[in-house]
Amino acid sequence: MASVSAKSFSTGQTADPNESKADDNVWESVLGSPQYIVAPMVDASELAWRLLSRRHGAHLCYTPMLHSSVFCRDTKYRREALASTDEDRPLIVQFCGNDPSTLLEAALLAEPYCDAVDVNIGCPQAIAKRGRYGAFLQDDWDLLQRIVSTLSKGLRVPVTCKLRVFAEIEKTVQYARMLESAGARLLTVHGRTREQKGPLTGVASWEHIKAVRQAVAIPVFANGNIQYLQDIERCIEETGANGVMSAEGNLYNPYIFEARQPPSWEPALEYLDLVEQYPTPASYVRGHLFKLFQHTLCLAENKEERKNLARNSTMKSFRSVVYSLRDRYLPYHEGRLTWQEETADYNLKLPPWLCQPYVRSSPEEQMQRLETEKLEMKNESGKRKFKDDDGNEVSRKRLKKLRRISRRPNRPAVVVKRRSVLCYDCPNPVSLKCIYKLCRQCCRNKCFTENLDCTGHGNLAKTRRQMAIGFAAKRETIDDTI
Repeated sequence: MASVSAKSFSTGQTADPNESKADDNVWESVLGSPQYIVAPMVDASELAWRLLSRRHGAHLCYTPMLHSSVFCRDTKYRREALASTDEDRPLIVQFCGNDPSTLLEAALLAEPYCDAVDVNIGCPQAIAKRGRYGAFLQDDWDLLQRIVSTLSKGLRVPVTCKLRVFAEIEKTVQYARMLESAGARLLTVHGRTREQKGPLTGVASWEHIKAVRQAVAIPVFANGNIQYLQDIERCIEETGANGVMSAEGNLYNPYIFEARQPPSWEPALEYLDLVEQYPTPASYVRGHLFKLFQHTLCLAENKEERKNLARNSTMKSFRSVVYSLRDRYLPYHEGRLTWQEETADYNLKLPPWLCQPYVRSSPEEQMQRLETEKLEMKNESGKRKFKDDDGNEVSRKRLKKLRRISRRPNRPAVVVKRRSVLCYDCPNPVSLKCIYKLCRQCCRNKCFTENLDCTGHGNLAKTRRQMAIGFAAKRETIDDTI
């Protein structure tokens, strides 16, 4: 395993943390004038993926969104989140949260390992609403001003914000100016409102981004509607943004910044090689492979590969799926076989094995499709129907459990009928590790009353003696008080 190091921040710092930073252009002096930016993506913009993107044209990367409170208290979470290399620069660490002091504490811990700290005020998901962070902080401008101001005054690295727009351009401009006056030194504007998500995603508004860019003096990154390199160039021209951030466009084609659309197995194998060097959770790897092969796995002929990718979690199984798809479509890619696909119109289509963007339908089409699917899935009783791999109808809860079990093929399928042997003193099943053949509660009672030890359940006699000592100490305290 290759060593993972963290490079300390050395550029853009001032001698006095309270010294004014307004004259510094963060985009130029600190970040090196990046135009191609990989977005902060939960479970997706981890170190291995960032390195893959950087090797194919990305100028700047963000970490995934990190929870500030968890980051402060969990050493393991912090270590994994800050994993980086010298190649992984410049890097911006993004935090979410709603408490200024907690966010500052987290940012101070991350400060030596990044070039800037970003505050997530753009996440529109339900979990952000429950936790009162992300885009749901845009209802409390006073709190946001305190957060950005606290971080700006307490950190030596620049503070940036990633935000979503309001429906009104004027209100969005006021919002951006407020963040600028609070101390934000760079804004990333996602041209969608927080309601534009899931089937209602729709098209991002570059008009909002342009208005913000013209209204503030600090650098602005644009985010939204990026599927090809040409979209980035057009976005910069239309909005005047300093750089453009890609999320989905990068996930479906990590070579997007090179204007290349390679066969999916090329970035997949390169990514898996990086994962071997920089270990990554299997769920992250699976998610990346599903997106890289999204158009290929939708074909009925690749049903087994899709199933294997969903069920298995080892590097061997991941590579097996990639090799299988490569062997199937490489002859077509090299022209040794002719690919023929039925098309309903005369528009040119890219073959499915090439990396290409995921094109969303309009919100109206999405909602109509969802309603149609719901009607089709309902049975006579009005309940949605779910089927397992054998075609048997099961509940949704049961189907989710079967899928979880299917991802653990190496776990021994041993069924122990523990309830066939019952405890002597009660109807509970006997604990398999109890030396007295009792359940946990009966064993605890027996050891307490008879001053015995059960090595299976732990040294209960010692626990009894400790309790007795505690009672004695408490009694002495009471006597002294009297």
